[in-house]
Amino acid sequence: MYEGPVQDLIDELGQLPGIGPKSAQRIAFHILSTETAEVQRLIDALQRVKQTVKFCEVCFNIAEENRCRVCRDQRRDPTTICVVEEPKDVVAIERTREFRGTYHVLGGAISPIDGVGPGDLHVRELCQRLADGTVTEVILATDPNLEGEATATYLSRLLLPMGVKVARLASGLPVGGDLEYADEVTLGRAFEGRRYVEL
Repeated sequence: MYEGPVQDLIDELGQLPGIGPKSAQRIAFHILSTETAEVQRLIDALQRVKQTVKFCEVCFNIAEENRCRVCRDQRRDPTTICVVEEPKDVVAIERTREFRGTYHVLGGAISPIDGVGPGDLHVRELCQRLADGTVTEVILATDPNLEGEATATYLSRLLLPMGVKVARLASGLPVGGDLEYADEVTLGRAFEGRRYVEL
């Protein structure tokens, strides 16, 4: 235990996701040894992000205006929505430059253990976006884990009766990976998602 303000800083840093007690302590001592101007820039950045960044009124991606950059882009295909769990997933997909539709950020995944159900996610808003018939395809890009699969299954059952095509992102072997190290689920998915070679 350290003196008041130092321990308070360590405790606050330890609340951040992925930061354990040792990391919190290292960051706190780094801040202590950093120039005041650099610490002030960090404080300013934190305050600016809390004051100016909000969630898009359409897709719930992060935005500085009422609508995010993707929703404001008239060149995007409005007939396709890619459903993701978090805004960071939008960034990952955008980096591929393969998807030209719009997004819908759920704000998490169904996880009964953590007390997160469909009502805690932006599912109702997704259904409202499909109501006018503009959207013809929904791509479910939830994480390939237990919660992501549960969410994708729930959404599939909910959306298919609405008359839209529902697709799930393919998953399988990573490039550069070895078959002997792949788990059974990943290898099974790789077989399910196989593509045929054409001349």
